[in-house]
Amino acid sequence: ETCRQCRRLLERNFCELMADFNEVEASDGVRFSWNVWPSSRLEATRMVVPLGCLYTPLKAIENLPLLPYDPVVCRGTCPSILNPYCRIDYRAKIWVCPFCFQRNHFPAHYNDINENNLPAELIPNYTTIEYALPRAPAGPPVFMWVIDTCMDESELQELKDSLEQVLQLLSSTAPNSLLGLITFGTVVQVHELGFEHCAKSYSFKGTKELPAQQLAELLGLSSGTQRGAQREGNAAAHRFLLPISEAEFAVSNVLAELKKDPWPVPNDARPQRCTGVAVSTAVALLEMSYPNTGARVMLFTGGPCTVGPGQMVGVQLSEPIRAHHDIEKETSNIKYMKKAIKHFQGVAKRATSAGHVVDIFACALDQVGLAEMRSLIEKTGGYAVMSESFSGNIFKQSFKAVFGRDASNQYLRMAFNGNVEVLTSNEFKVCGAIGNCNSLGKKAPNVADTEIGVGNTNAWSMGALDEDTTLAMYFEVTTQANAPVQQGSQRFLQFQTAYQHSSGQYRLRVTTLAHTWADTSQLADIARGFDQEAAAVLMARIASHKTQTEEAFDILRWIDRMLIRLVSKFADYRKEDPSSFRLSSSFSIYPQFMFHMRRSQFLQVFGNSPDETTYHRLVLARENTTNSLIMIQPTLLSYSFEGPPVPVLLDVTSIAPDRILLLDTFFQVIVFHGETISAWRKQGYHESPEHQNFKELLSAPKMDALMLLQERFPVPMYIECDQYGSQARFLLAKLNPSVTHTTPGQGSDFLFTDDVSLQVFMEHLKRLAVQS
Repeated sequence: ETCRQCRRLLERNFCELMADFNEVEASDGVRFSWNVWPSSRLEATRMVVPLGCLYTPLKAIENLPLLPYDPVVCRGTCPSILNPYCRIDYRAKIWVCPFCFQRNHFPAHYNDINENNLPAELIPNYTTIEYALPRAPAGPPVFMWVIDTCMDESELQELKDSLEQVLQLLSSTAPNSLLGLITFGTVVQVHELGFEHCAKSYSFKGTKELPAQQLAELLGLSSGTQRGAQREGNAAAHRFLLPISEAEFAVSNVLAELKKDPWPVPNDARPQRCTGVAVSTAVALLEMSYPNTGARVMLFTGGPCTVGPGQMVGVQLSEPIRAHHDIEKETSNIKYMKKAIKHFQGVAKRATSAGHVVDIFACALDQVGLAEMRSLIEKTGGYAVMSESFSGNIFKQSFKAVFGRDASNQYLRMAFNGNVEVLTSNEFKVCGAIGNCNSLGKKAPNVADTEIGVGNTNAWSMGALDEDTTLAMYFEVTTQANAPVQQGSQRFLQFQTAYQHSSGQYRLRVTTLAHTWADTSQLADIARGFDQEAAAVLMARIASHKTQTEEAFDILRWIDRMLIRLVSKFADYRKEDPSSFRLSSSFSIYPQFMFHMRRSQFLQVFGNSPDETTYHRLVLARENTTNSLIMIQPTLLSYSFEGPPVPVLLDVTSIAPDRILLLDTFFQVIVFHGETISAWRKQGYHESPEHQNFKELLSAPKMDALMLLQERFPVPMYIECDQYGSQARFLLAKLNPSVTHTTPGQGSDFLFTDDVSLQVFMEHLKRLAVQS
């Protein structure tokens, strides 16, 4: 009875802690792996799971104050901003920085402050605050559409229809934003939308990349090195980039006349597609015309680059595009890969220097070369959307969602040209960040020697941000065991995110956090502060990042070693006795997350092309904690006549003939009908008035799936399937194989697989954890 009471108490404490974790995320957009940190470096290394956090810079926060003035900045060694954790001397009008302990005088307009009259940035509840900086606006956002014409007429027509719809949408949501148009096939065509008399475009050879200066001369643009030249360049750029209100007619005319690439393609060859030169030309045009202004290059492509810089595969169909086994074994099929990657890395570097973004909408049954173009998304923070066709819901709805409005319903929800800087108190340093970001190379005193992800800096650029864009930050404690932190002292962390709002206004969001240190004797407190959801996502990001430089087998071994070390430290057990192994509620789900992560598409490439694997990893690197967890361990709901839908185990035993299952893997939403349900549906029982309950049961998961499709970006693939049907494989691939063809006396559905089940995985984990 006493043990049962203790367990209930632990569960209640865990629920309270999870509520605290979610509360901090709701108010500040931050989730830590460990919410209580040990005070020495040695003890911190023994924690196994890295000290880190998931930070969503533009998290939608309720009642977030927007201050219409410049922030008050510390004049000491750190550029920290006034926050609720500063010590205030109201008489002398002085504030003490918690990061460098510098004493700063308040500006003259703060003279009236006192304990009862505090500015918003000192109110304890406002640990996150936003400043609307009083400076000239940056101007409206700029969009450059880069359209591939080397696709079937039907596909091209579907793409044109979607572009027309979005053009009309933009004319109402952002009529002042600028739009340009480039089409490419065998050659690149830059359309001069400002030429009124007829359709006019400049054609460039697809096999040669022009330097920006030469391109400027050919297009009649200035390089914009001086102020006068900049004005002249912008005036010339208005020939190619027009406000939506003016460009709508010209763009509609170009789209109406747009035909498939006219160059002949032999039956045994691929089209000559110069994607590399087209993207480079678009980036060059924007970096000359609108440097450091919010701008997006939006690439719509239906196949791989086959000519010129960035070539990924030969023109002849007899030459296959690279697969995972080619990359692993370095066969002749990857002969173009290194050069293509280098080319797109160079283009990405130019785009990030100008503060611009590249989005890729790749719709094709075959690969399009996303693996080679990865750096365009990774470094600039752009969107990647992959689908089989431009006619599908995935592309059409995702493309529209890019131009969705924010909570005010006045502006686009996207933000541009973001920079994130991290400040820490002296006891710990920042190791790096993993996400769709680029290092700004700012080697501040709080930069650690240990590098995780993009390190050796405390500031990163993010060309584009939205309310879900999330960075994983990693830290290390620097205090030595022989110089412990004072009892009860706090650690401080400040995130400063400067960005350009879609209205053109410059803004700065500041989040300041404080936590108490724990000494080595407080292991129970440290354990209770473990957020296993955030920890799983932080580990998944590291594992995904490692795939670029390490073999998958080595990464799996690393995950296993880390898990064994973690549970060995925090579980209760008697040595050499696996049956005595117990994990507290703070750690109970973490091994399950690791089990599913080992089986996920981020680490297992079987059945996926290099493009698909790259796509999944890119999406993981930008999504928030909740969405990332769904990718790692999908959610499964059961619908039956017995009551409302209930969550069930992600296990093959959850399949039953009289159930409907709804599986959400983030990338796919699957409605799975049990054998009996499927038979009744085929016999048309749901169409009969006396079987209204059955009709409602059939429609309930579809309605829930529809809500998921409407809320999510990118829009997932929707699949309806029946038990023993061919498409049931999408569900079966994600389930824990607790019952297989080798299990004696199978009572339920079973899987033909040699994969290890969660039960066997846990048995091995217990045995290894309790070893001396």
